[in-house]
Amino acid sequence: MDGGGEAMQVEAAPYCCSTCDGGEVAARKLARRSKKTRSLSTSSASSSSEYRRTQSLHGPSPVTTFGPKACMLQNPHAVMHIQDPASQRLTWNKPPKSVLVIKKIRDASLLQPFKELCTFLTEAKNLIVYVEKKVLEDPAISGDENFGAITKKFCTFREDLDDISNCVDFIICLGGDGTLLYASSLFQGSVPPVMAFHLGSLGFLTPFKFDTYKSQVTQIIEGNAAIVLRSRLKVRVLKENWEKMARVDEKGIILTNGDIESSRKTVQYQVLNEVVVDRGPSSYLSNVDLFLDGHLITTVQGDGVIVSTPTGSTAYAVAAGASMIHPNVPAIMITPICPHSLSFRPIVVPAGVELKIMLSRDARNTAWVSFDGRKRQEICHGDSITITTSCFPVPSICFRDPVNDWFESLAQCLHWNVRKKQNYLSSEEDEF
Repeated sequence: MDGGGEAMQVEAAPYCCSTCDGGEVAARKLARRSKKTRSLSTSSASSSSEYRRTQSLHGPSPVTTFGPKACMLQNPHAVMHIQDPASQRLTWNKPPKSVLVIKKIRDASLLQPFKELCTFLTEAKNLIVYVEKKVLEDPAISGDENFGAITKKFCTFREDLDDISNCVDFIICLGGDGTLLYASSLFQGSVPPVMAFHLGSLGFLTPFKFDTYKSQVTQIIEGNAAIVLRSRLKVRVLKENWEKMARVDEKGIILTNGDIESSRKTVQYQVLNEVVVDRGPSSYLSNVDLFLDGHLITTVQGDGVIVSTPTGSTAYAVAAGASMIHPNVPAIMITPICPHSLSFRPIVVPAGVELKIMLSRDARNTAWVSFDGRKRQEICHGDSITITTSCFPVPSICFRDPVNDWFESLAQCLHWNVRKKQNYLSSEEDEF
């Protein structure tokens, strides 16, 4: 029994990554393990429940050696941290002092909840409230004299003009899933924790109900909540602008009138749901080349292609026939839109790869691209779209925990696996 217990202690030794002296530790473990025999005693089984399984930096399995001699070559640049969803909890280094309130525009049903929440945050919690300037320009808000005294304490900003990334401690969204997507687009770098109230249409990403907002907001301020890190896509669009430039000599005389020069323009986006490349208004099939880490893997011929995050897998991608992926899975999903091939099915690739989409040379028409349904633009020959997983996820605050919230949304919003149950057969009916 003692040998089995000691062997279990050796198995429970902490994992050493490439930054520490893992080789010496591994050698000592192998030396001690060679002196022990395998034991399936009850003491070993009871010991296994006393510690939490180790978390590997390379994947869900803590094993870093394979057989007696094989091991994985250490590559610090390719290391991915796989976290247990239950271990992701919200904590504050300092008590939060500012909050950004995002309200769905042109929705009269949100006026009263917005006023109540802002009053509570300003007066009861003494927080600095940031509100978008166009929200306060609503006549129903600007014309309210009683609420006017509260609005004077607000800090306002304008989209694409003011940077509030270092001013906001956490975010509260009032609306639907589109409101959360909009909040994500405001932060091209690190995103503060997001608390989303279900006051919109679908509400797949908004788990909180507004009925008990005071106690829920208080709990978040105290730092007692689970979070799910929703990965985003870092998208870089490189556009070739071809222009005819006239060459002029030193005396101002025009030498040529038709030289074509190219100027490159690069724009970067952070995308929470998906990047959609489609054929736009053209009646022809879209024809784009898809590269993975520099290798051409396929040419997409059809209505287009969707590159989505696990969060976006339950949006446009699932409507196009893709599977649904939990937000904690590090992956990128590629889904064709009405492909001109019956064998072209959605695929899932690792989160660390770099995808590149370009218009094929023999494409009959241009393509169009949009990012979370916004910033739609045309893609021409020579342009490219580079996509990879962003280093800045969206920390979405959970109502209960990442697993329960996700399956609750599947059941309530998408009616996943909802069907009539079969009737129970009695013993008498079984005889016939």
